[in-house]
Amino acid sequence: MGTLLVLYHSQEYGNTAAMAGAIGEGARAAGAEATLVNTNEQRLDIEQYRRFDAVAFGSPDYYSYIAGGMKTFLDDWYIAQKSNSQGLKDKPYGLFLSHGGGGRARRPLEELFGRMGTQVGGTVTSRGRPNDAVLEACRELGRQLADAI
Repeated sequence: MGTLLVLYHSQEYGNTAAMAGAIGEGARAAGAEATLVNTNEQRLDIEQYRRFDAVAFGSPDYYSYIAGGMKTFLDDWYIAQKSNSQGLKDKPYGLFLSHGGGGRARRPLEELFGRMGTQVGGTVTSRGRPNDAVLEACRELGRQLADAI
């Protein structure tokens, strides 16, 4: 059984958390073990990251950029991979984003996380509260990531 990390940031409305939960559901249905970590609640130790086979990264759009907790993770990842990249690079990954109307953080999200490995599926986006179609797209992303492990 492969392991999937769903690393995301969510706070005020919980839209990104709802998407993360659906990705976890899809991965579990496909036989993977899924761990969800909200960077608004805890900082992920980079050594923990090394142990996962695949990862889904999610963020709300804050002023056309990703959330600070996700940027902190990227900073930690960058510093760690300079000295020992084992288990940090070349993971299958997926992306998801919630926004209030603009959705312009999609481009920075895709550019910043593009160096993590190979993207699986397309970036799933939701304007506001994710509807049933968005949640199903998230479940499908979870299944695709589980299959990529």
